[in-house]
Parts: sequence; C-alpha cells; structure tokens
Amino acid sequence: MTVKKLIGKVHLWLGFISGIGVFMIAITGCILAFQQEIESLTKPYMYTESKPDVNPLPPSTLKAIAVKEIKDKQPNGINYPGKDKSASVMFYGADPDYYYQVFMDPYTGKVINVWSEEDDFFHFILHGHYYLWLPPKIGQPVVASVTLIFVVMLISGLILWWPKNKAAARQRFSIKWDAKWRRLNYDLHNVLGFYILVIGLLIATTGLVWGFEWFSNGLYYATSGGKALPPYAPPLSDTTKHARYSIPEDQVWQQLLAKAPQGAGINIGFSTEKSASIAASVNYRPGTYYKSDNYYFDRNTLAVLPAEGPYTGEYAKASFANKLRDMNYDIHVGAILGIPGKILVFMASLVCASLPVTGIYIWWGRRNKKVKKSPATSTTSRVKV
Repeated sequence: MTVKKLIGKVHLWLGFISGIGVFMIAITGCILAFQQEIESLTKPYMYTESKPDVNPLPPSTLKAIAVKEIKDKQPNGINYPGKDKSASVMFYGADPDYYYQVFMDPYTGKVINVWSEEDDFFHFILHGHYYLWLPPKIGQPVVASVTLIFVVMLISGLILWWPKNKAAARQRFSIKWDAKWRRLNYDLHNVLGFYILVIGLLIATTGLVWGFEWFSNGLYYATSGGKALPPYAPPLSDTTKHARYSIPEDQVWQQLLAKAPQGAGINIGFSTEKSASIAASVNYRPGTYYKSDNYYFDRNTLAVLPAEGPYTGEYAKASFANKLRDMNYDIHVGAILGIPGKILVFMASLVCASLPVTGIYIWWGRRNKKVKKSPATSTTSRVKV
C-alpha cells in the first residue's frame, strides 16, 4: 500500500468517525455568523435613542431597578454597549445554570425587556455549537475532539487533492458544472474543500484554543517566545485599607466614562466579596471583543491593580501573544474583518458542513459502481464434414 493510499484510508475512516459532528458544528457556526445582525432586526429592545447631552444613569441606579425584576439572583455586572444601545444588567451562575439580562433605557432606567437564556434561539444554537446539546462535561471534549480530527482531515485532504502533474492540476481548481452528478459531487468535495482550506484551518484552530488546554498553552508558548500562559487570577483588593467610597462601582464608571471616546462600550462587574476587585473594561469597537482595555480596581482605594495574561491591561500595550489571544473569538467568527469577514466564515462553514455529505457520497459511489458489461461474444460451432 502506497503512502497516499494509506492517507486516503485514514481520511475515509476519520470522516466516518467525525462526519455528523463536523456537520452539526459547521451548520450551527453558519447560523451564528450573523447573530448580531439578525438580533438587531429581531430584538428591538437592545436599542434606545442616544441623548448626547445627557449622561446615562450610574451602575448602582440601574442595578437597583434590575434586582426588582430578578429577585432571587445576584447581579454579576452591567454593560453599557455604546451609542444607541440599551444598557443591560446581567445575572448568571453555574450551579444551577442560569443567565438573565434586564435591558433598560440607560437615560431613564425604564425596563424594556427581561431576557432569559432558556427562551433564546441563538443560545440554543450556541449550546449545539459548543456541546452538541450534550451535557457540557461530555459535549465539550466531544466537540474539541471532532474539531481536532477535522484539522487532520483538512491536511490529509490537501495531500490527496495535490495534483501529480500540470495536466492534472488544470481540473483541480475548477468545478465541471455540466458533468454528471457523481463527477460534480467529486468536484464539489475536492475543489471547494481546497478553496476554504485556510479559512477552515483558522476557524478550527481558534476553536481548539477553547477545546484543549494543551493546545491553548502550546499556542501561547509558541507566540510569546517561550512564555507560559498565566493562569486567570483576578487581583484582590487590599482589605486593610479604609473604603473611601460607598459605591465604588459608580466611581469606576465615572472614571471610564470621562476618558472613553463617544460610542465606546463600558462594562462594570459587581461582587459582594469585600476582597474582590472591580473588573471593568472599555470596548473601543463594540460588536467585537478584542479591542478593549481591561482593568481591575481596588474597591477601597480605586487604584488600578496589576494583572498578567490575556484580557488584562490596555490593548495597545499588550504583547503579541496577548493580542492574538484577545482576538481569538473575533477571528473565529470573522468579526475581526467586519461584514466581509463574517461572509467568509459563513461561506467556509457552509462548505465545511457539506464536506461530510459529499465525502460519504463519493465513498458510496465507489462502492456501488456499475460494472460495464462487455458485448457477448457469439460462439459458432464448426461442423465437421
């Protein structure tokens, strides 16, 4: 057996193992690609009219309004998403699992909508994309493993696609649309698979950052020049210091509001722990996540506390490895390039979803080839005279 035939066998069996998973992950990825754009049309409560001459209400005021709507939960934070958008107070937890948002007019405090994860279509799709609708402890490693197999299949597919000579290369870059269905299906699998190879690898590898700790650590090590990925450890407030402010979250918000450019988003975290710092961020490009300055404030002194690793500090001052990690989600969904990037990810995900289908049909077609019957040769008997 030649090396290429062996690679073909591996490609085939990995396709059988991962086909359904690849299809479901890719299809849900297609749906999620334009989540923000679809929600902007279907969820009018996410938007309010801006009032340039009026400051929004502070976090403590909106928090007090929100807790009247979600009475048995503690709020985790508040988000001011930017110009013409509603403020939202978030309530979420892991045991039991829940997620609510109270959307309000940031200038009047009027409650516009109480959102629940359980009733949201896109969060249903998101759970499918992350866990294949299985319990997270089971679904997460399954999705990660399928994604890793898909990376191997893309690479092995490239080896199988690679033409032997210039004559063969001519047919590898174009689809013969007027061919019979079996040949057309073959071209759809191979040619489209080749064209989305780079984007497919980019989507898959950014997904593996969340899928496997060893991959996440290894990528950070490689992009940071040999540094280990710092563990997520929010700094603590100095409890020996006298509290200067009764509502420190409002003071942090005022500081960030004063220096944030118009249209930027501001997020403030809430905590009931006396030693917890106040997590806060300024998002300079709402609709994405990477271009943000992330701070931790001492709740007693309002001093900015030092922190290491991705998602900390000012984006402009971050190292290459930290910037790349900050960009990971926005690269994964294509938002890093705006609408053109989302279109690319949508199209690539659609092709990725088709690959298991066209691949199975190629295998089935080869297994069920009709053998051409040669014309029957007539036999004549010779009569002896």
